[in-house]
Amino acid sequence: MRIARFRHAGEIKTGQIHHHGVRVFAGSPEIGSIIAGGIAEAHRREVAQTVPLEEVQLLAPLQPSSIRDFVAFEEHVEGVRRSVDGSAGVPDAWYDAPTFYFTNPHAIYGPGDDVPFPAASVARDFELEVAAIAGPDRSIFGYTIFNDWSARDLQSREMQVRLGPAKGKDFASSLGPWIVTADELEPYRDADGFLDLWCTAAVNGVEVGRDLLSNMGWTFEAMIAYAGRDSRVEPGDVLGSGTVGNGGCLAELWGRNGTQDPPPLTDGDVVTLTVEGIGSLTNRITSGAENTGIPRVRRRDPAQARAERQS
Repeated sequence: MRIARFRHAGEIKTGQIHHHGVRVFAGSPEIGSIIAGGIAEAHRREVAQTVPLEEVQLLAPLQPSSIRDFVAFEEHVEGVRRSVDGSAGVPDAWYDAPTFYFTNPHAIYGPGDDVPFPAASVARDFELEVAAIAGPDRSIFGYTIFNDWSARDLQSREMQVRLGPAKGKDFASSLGPWIVTADELEPYRDADGFLDLWCTAAVNGVEVGRDLLSNMGWTFEAMIAYAGRDSRVEPGDVLGSGTVGNGGCLAELWGRNGTQDPPPLTDGDVVTLTVEGIGSLTNRITSGAENTGIPRVRRRDPAQARAERQS
């Protein structure tokens, strides 16, 4: 079952993609309530009408309250690490647990949207991922394509502070084109529990990356269990797979090639991510507004300041 969020006749609605049409759910339910009800309940949803797919504008399939982005592909870690900070190999800690970071859930873009990069960034990159959508009781409701856009020049500078990416990431993420419920992808599951799906990335119609989702180091089930350890995972939370290897992003290729080849993304470039069994997600690159400078940091002797305050 493919569940979409879309605009039709001036209203935002939800429904099921069916052949070349959309079965609009009766009562205009929010996507969050559909996810919270689980897959079986989604299949029982009443349909009010069916409209042609070309008459709707697909939107990001959900506006999540949180996004955890994992880094589950060893090949990606090795290549990007060399590109971002010049280090070789994979950190030993990567093998201990499925590491993730939180990114911004308030900067979500959908199919066909223009994605505004920080104007000052000149090392613009895409990241080809699959995202699992959490369902009730830490189950997996479904999957969608996730593009974790990256300003590599900003990321390289700020990660020197050892807190992970911030402004190099939080300007945009893309999700879409819809949510494929987990039951529909079960035929792709291999003997070890991984989804054996081809994932490809193309820039301006030229393929630059191709990998199997089953090259992940952990299953989505393992990642959602780890995310919920000593914490909470709620229905509708997004858990990204991390970027696939073999050209799942430009920075991996830069790290392996020793040069920015292929070149960074620029205004007008069109990126299309395609995942077997799910679909395709396309966005065009633009530049955001110019920003003013950052105030100069205040430097002072803390011990002297305390002594002066006490005197």
